[in-house]
Amino acid sequence: MSQLIFNLQPTRRALTVSELTARIRDLLTKNFTELSVEGEISNCREAQSGHLYFTLKDERAQIRCVWFKQDRRGLKFRVEDGLKVTLRGGISVYEQRGEYQIYVESMEPLGLGALQLAFDQLKKRLEAEGLFDPKHKKPLPLLPSRIGLITSPKGAAVRDVVRILRRRFHNVHLTVFPVRVQGEGSAEEIVRALRFFNQRKMVDVLIVARGGGSIEDLWSFNEEIVARAIFDSEIPVISGVGHETDFTIADFVADLRASTPSAAAELVVQTRSQFDKHIADLRETLIEQIRYRILVASRRVHELSARRGFRRPLDLLRQQRQRADEMTSRLALGLRARLEQSRKRYSLAHLHIFRFDFRARISALRIRLERRSTELAKRMERLNRLKRERLEKFLVQLEERSPLKVLERGYSIVTGPDGTVLRDASAVSLGDSVSIQLHRGRLTTEVKRKVEVD
Repeated sequence: MSQLIFNLQPTRRALTVSELTARIRDLLTKNFTELSVEGEISNCREAQSGHLYFTLKDERAQIRCVWFKQDRRGLKFRVEDGLKVTLRGGISVYEQRGEYQIYVESMEPLGLGALQLAFDQLKKRLEAEGLFDPKHKKPLPLLPSRIGLITSPKGAAVRDVVRILRRRFHNVHLTVFPVRVQGEGSAEEIVRALRFFNQRKMVDVLIVARGGGSIEDLWSFNEEIVARAIFDSEIPVISGVGHETDFTIADFVADLRASTPSAAAELVVQTRSQFDKHIADLRETLIEQIRYRILVASRRVHELSARRGFRRPLDLLRQQRQRADEMTSRLALGLRARLEQSRKRYSLAHLHIFRFDFRARISALRIRLERRSTELAKRMERLNRLKRERLEKFLVQLEERSPLKVLERGYSIVTGPDGTVLRDASAVSLGDSVSIQLHRGRLTTEVKRKVEVD
């Protein structure tokens, strides 16, 4: 009778590493979503793909984080080491390394707002590059006749600027480039306007203006592309953005900062009364300088007239005339001596040249040339005769050894179908066409019979 054996112990299957990691991933993904975590950023690194990898840490722990490029659109500040932030996202596992990490969806800095932090970061970076350095500031023209205005055509800023310019100098030429001064794409329009005026060179000075508002409203003038466009402008730029208490990056980069758009219009041209007063002050200063110079010259004339020389000017004039006559006579004698010396040197040189007969030397050289030409012609003729004799000898030898001489004695040259010279009857077959070269003419025949000789 057989005995039955029952195994009541349950069977346990070992999990693979991938299965275990997948279960942990599902557990974390299910229970840790929409998290808000505070900490300090370290080991921040941006990959070539634009994805951001960093570590979020506090005093006792740390966790890896990933922030994909598409989730960072619209981020104003720069993520960097040491920045304390609050981030939102979910936890999952990167299965290839078995590490759990936070997949970041959004981030806010602790303490300062995101825009204020971005403002401070950009200001610090551009200042380090020297964009705020006073040595780069261009002076404004004293009285510009052409002014460019970059602002919104619908805002109060354009009306304030036009009103002030008309009141101060009604004949000034104002060109307005309409742009959006807030919202997405406004920074690019401001940059396009700055480049337009710099390419056309149609104005003497530029005003970038808009009314007051929150930091969000003024953010177009805190964009890096706007700051660099202002810095690169060859035309002086006045920044009149916001109210007196508002500061933007454009204010620091511009050649002159105005507290308001109206103040910018007041700075760009002086008032007529101020300009007239300036001209009057210059006129008074010039008159005083002329009076002073006349007084100094008058005193000098009185001092000179009191000297002994001016009490007898006729005597001094006679002495100077006599001295001039003496100097003229000495100069005439010196010129005559030099002229006589030059004449003697000329006569001596002429005598030497006359003694040196060029015609005799030319005649001797001509005779020598003719003799050399005759000798050369004789040598050439002798050489040609030797070469000709040698050539005729070679022609005779070549003709004696020519195959055509052999053909004259009744011999012939037979070539096969492929054009090769036949030396053996076995090289052709019956029915093959062969060619026979005679002394005069050529024959073509067909092989009908072969006789092979051992």
